[in-house]
Amino acid sequence: MSKRARVWRAAAGLAALVVGTGAVPAAAVGIRPGWAVAVVDQASRRVLVLQSAEELSALAAFGGQDGRPVVWSWSADAAGDVRDLDPRRSWEHPDEAKSRVRHGRRYLLTTASGGLAAVVDTTTGAVAWATDTGPAANPHSAELLPDGNVAVAASTGGWVRLYAASLGPRSTAHAEFRLPGAHGLHRDGRTGLLWALGDETLTALRVGGTAAAPTLTAERTVPLPERGGHDLAPVLAAPGRFWVSTAAHLWRYDPAADRFSRIRLGSERAEREIKSVGDEPGTGRLLTAAPDHTGPCSWCTSVLTLHRPDGARSLPGTHLYKARWWTSWGSGA
Repeated sequence: MSKRARVWRAAAGLAALVVGTGAVPAAAVGIRPGWAVAVVDQASRRVLVLQSAEELSALAAFGGQDGRPVVWSWSADAAGDVRDLDPRRSWEHPDEAKSRVRHGRRYLLTTASGGLAAVVDTTTGAVAWATDTGPAANPHSAELLPDGNVAVAASTGGWVRLYAASLGPRSTAHAEFRLPGAHGLHRDGRTGLLWALGDETLTALRVGGTAAAPTLTAERTVPLPERGGHDLAPVLAAPGRFWVSTAAHLWRYDPAADRFSRIRLGSERAEREIKSVGDEPGTGRLLTAAPDHTGPCSWCTSVLTLHRPDGARSLPGTHLYKARWWTSWGSGA
């Protein structure tokens, strides 16, 4: 059995326990299940891992419970091991959810505009590391390094910090690199570079020092084709390249050629204000989340949008900020 099949079987089994008998498996209607999807829902203040886009569509078509079969979820509000970090304030407006695998264990990397940044063991639900960056920092993304340290990007704070999380679950020791409007982070495992996206630039940072006393040095800085850098994600179908979203468009960046290529979606509107983007392993389908301007917040949506092939899945009552394929992207052996 392939690794992907094992991941799906485990997820499907857990989903059946969570959502009960109302769920209609995609296999039952002749649809091959794809990867699960993680969403950040600011309405419920939870990170939700949902069954695949196909499964969601099947549930809607066959009257599944509420169209939201939850495989796994986490909220700082219900996590006793971050009570000391004042989640009522620090977990306000959660805004990131990434899956990372280190030493064979899967972790959720999550941040919130209220100040919280956390790494959560998805098997046990225990918080491996967390910090409160403060109410003025507005952290927007995080990345896990092979040594266990954690990088955090804060847009209002205007910085990227590399926390020495390997020292302990509340370690606040860190290196800092100033980056106005810091929004996105991704570590390229092939080069070891930590790429950081800001308002106007994409910067490759070299990690130095030791795990206990890390350093960050800019190795390369690339001007964006336009202002408003927001999301940074790997192009899984083309390792070494990146998805980059700006305020108005979606781009693909090739570091080897030092070239941004504009990615055209179904309409100009679909390309604006993209908060998250990623391609599904195997199929190459794009998943994006962007404000629909129909809810109470100008930055959220209740719709998951797919491209190539195009499609949409509405999740009424949610205030989604980001949506990502729940892949087993690794940060170390």
